[in-house]
Amino acid sequence: MDVEDVLRAVGPVILAALAAWVVDHMTARRGLQPPGFAASWRRLAACGVLGLIFYVAVFLPLGRIGLGMSTDFAALHPIELFGLHLLLVLVLVVWYLLGFAGTPDAARRWISQFGYRTARPGWELGLGVLAGLAAWAVVISALLGIAGLLYLVGAEKSLPQTPPAAIPWMASQPLWLKIGLVLSAGLVEESFFRGFLQPRAGIALSTVFFAMAHLSYDQPFMLVGVSLLSLLFAFIVRWRQSVWAAVAAHTVFDAVQLLVVIPFALKFMPQAGGP
Repeated sequence: MDVEDVLRAVGPVILAALAAWVVDHMTARRGLQPPGFAASWRRLAACGVLGLIFYVAVFLPLGRIGLGMSTDFAALHPIELFGLHLLLVLVLVVWYLLGFAGTPDAARRWISQFGYRTARPGWELGLGVLAGLAAWAVVISALLGIAGLLYLVGAEKSLPQTPPAAIPWMASQPLWLKIGLVLSAGLVEESFFRGFLQPRAGIALSTVFFAMAHLSYDQPFMLVGVSLLSLLFAFIVRWRQSVWAAVAAHTVFDAVQLLVVIPFALKFMPQAGGP
């Protein structure tokens, strides 16, 4: 095993542990440490679970870059699409059980800390629907501008020529599965990255983690759009002081993407591995 292999194997573990420590440290510094973390073993256990999700979702894909590894979608069960979301939910549940459960006013404090409290949920969801539709104009304009610059400097070959293999596979799935995925992504990803992570780690770091969690697309150009979306959702949460508008915006954006844009675009784009 050479040095590169060692770094690929050990690097993600070290980075995940470091990321969990940084988030824990920033949580304490910002006064968001759950009351249950007064018991050090609870705090350590919660950090361990957070490190696990950072390893699986963020840094393990990073260690595989350049290896040419691809997922065999023919052998992938559709339910496995929800595996990452289940792990994100696990983190939120563990932090509640270890940090809040059994303490005075536990449910209210947990709801407030994770951005679920709002006086007008209908209003927040309505704003989110509008933001999700507007996000398409923002992202498409930005990507077209970047693509235009790449053409001007003669770097058009860096633009994606085929969609990532995951995209046509997801587009081929039953409608009920696509709707379930859209709803799960909107609620779970916003709850974790914006409701949980953003107040503790800040907008910049939570956006980096969100983009890295989408490395499976294996196309840097697409990560530009992912990062722009993350920043948009982040500022919506900061503005509204609640995750619900961002949840709706994320859900609407993904719904338009998966149910309308991707099926339409695939009619004109060559498939991955195709001619």
